Amino acid sequence: MNISELVDFDFRTLTSAFKAGTLSPVEALATTLAHAELVNPKINALFHIAADEAMTAAKASEARWRRGEPLSELDGIPVTIKDSVNKAGWPYFHGAKPNRDLPLAREDAPPAARLKEAGAVIFAKTVMPDCGLLGAGVSSSHGIVRNPWRLSANTGGSSAGAGASLAAGLGLMSVGSDIAGSVRLPAGHCALAALKPTQGLIPHLASDTMRSAGPMARSVTDIAAMLRILSRPDSRDCWSLPPTDIDYASHLDRDVKGLKIGVLLDMGFDPRPVPDVVTFVRASARLLEQAGAHVSEMPPPFDYDAYEAIDRILQIRGYAEIQSFAPERRSEVTPAVFAWSQPGGSYTTTDHANFLKSIAVSRMRMEEHLRPFDYVLSPILPIVNFAAEAPGARSDVPLAHANFTAMFNQTTQPAAAVHQAFADGLPVGVQVSGKRFDDLGVLQVAHFLEKARGPIVWPVDPRA
Repeated sequence: MNISELVDFDFRTLTSAFKAGTLSPVEALATTLAHAELVNPKINALFHIAADEAMTAAKASEARWRRGEPLSELDGIPVTIKDSVNKAGWPYFHGAKPNRDLPLAREDAPPAARLKEAGAVIFAKTVMPDCGLLGAGVSSSHGIVRNPWRLSANTGGSSAGAGASLAAGLGLMSVGSDIAGSVRLPAGHCALAALKPTQGLIPHLASDTMRSAGPMARSVTDIAAMLRILSRPDSRDCWSLPPTDIDYASHLDRDVKGLKIGVLLDMGFDPRPVPDVVTFVRASARLLEQAGAHVSEMPPPFDYDAYEAIDRILQIRGYAEIQSFAPERRSEVTPAVFAWSQPGGSYTTTDHANFLKSIAVSRMRMEEHLRPFDYVLSPILPIVNFAAEAPGARSDVPLAHANFTAMFNQTTQPAAAVHQAFADGLPVGVQVSGKRFDDLGVLQVAHFLEKARGPIVWPVDPRA
């Protein structure tokens, strides 16, 4: 088979072919690896391609399918994991050049463990920016990730390599992680589907109340299938939720008639969304309204910059991580990350407490603002794109353009990204958020919008 065929398969199409014997996991992986040799040098999305190890896993999957004993609905599916997701025997750099001398990982993080148990074929790690602290694809460890929709455009971040690789056809699914929008931002820039789940639904390490692992793929169906696997329990994450076994992918179709949909186009602080973004969010809202949903635009939730305190806490996290590097190696960090994080070392304990208090107040205000609605549509990004080499839409506050995504990491609500349209050839998506624990409902609304949008011709040959 060729990559042009494989890129349009979802997990059901692929595993149905495995079951019928018309295609094997070995063939799917071989096609993917051959395509990676051609495409990855152009987009720089993958940094650790374990071809031999992956082929061994694919052959084992092939044997299971022949016996009629697949481990799960993802058995044999080629997938990738982000640099921040440990896999035993694989490198972990967290995007930063000073980490390149770290020993190989000793254990599988929960997302990698669940994928392996499900029989998925993990064949590579994806590039991320330093410490996960850019909404862009710039890494001191690996260089610049480029967007296959336009090589001069940014992929977003911090799951930058995941976004670029999926859009270019390198694997069916990927695990990213999200602390302020890091699966949704690259999904928006790369025309993908992604989910920042209800906090705790997907176990991950280190345990965290703000960062979550999340599935990324070319379709909502695929992220739904991945969510079922990734949400299986792992006692190592002390914040993880009680286990469930929801077959999300089989329950995506839903009548949206009667749903209360809010449309959030202004957070109350900059950056405000550009006209193209506003147009596409409103167009998505009209699709729901035409199907019988009750749609209304919402006033801004804030009359102050609610992101500022989040940014300060992230500065402190970044400063602390950089201080953990050997003193002579700290200057190797991407300059924008290094410069932005430095104030994190000058804040007092009182400052830190006040930042957390401010976030708590904003969290409650945001939740109250969203409460009247079943689901809320908003931009993923207030902009369409920026240069591939740039650390963000603003270099001084590299994550400022995460103002529509970051607050949902604080409210811990599920929020999905789904592609909707193109502006001058570059993708623009919409964010769908819902109430805590209603990840299925969020995926259902995203699926509705994806079906209404129609198919995509993927840039398997990256575009200049």
